[in-house]
Amino acid sequence: MSAFSRRVVSQLLLVSAGAWALAAPAQGVATVKLFKIVSPRDDIVVGVDAAQFGGDGPDVQRLAAALADKGQLTLWQYASQKDVNGALVQAPLRQVAIFKSELLRIEPYSTPLPVKAPGTAR
Repeated sequence: MSAFSRRVVSQLLLVSAGAWALAAPAQGVATVKLFKIVSPRDDIVVGVDAAQFGGDGPDVQRLAAALADKGQLTLWQYASQKDVNGALVQAPLRQVAIFKSELLRIEPYSTPLPVKAPGTAR
């Protein structure tokens, strides 16, 4: 193998390793899924750490099963806020208790804004 081809191969490996590192989520960073909780009185957006889910199936189904099993869950309510740089983000507002007896519907909630995990710096 010539010196040129070795250099090209090493550059390709370096670029692909860098792209892989950017595409993969950071280790230890919680992945928060957002859901809209609809009750007769109001509706709120809550965030659930992916580690809280148990079992298989869609996220909504797993959240509903966890709520049915436990009867209540304590989750983070999310709202649009500005971070320290002035950019809009979905950030945790306060912890709320969700009771299965007062709940009508759980829906996945999508947002174009970045979602901050609880406990991260504002």
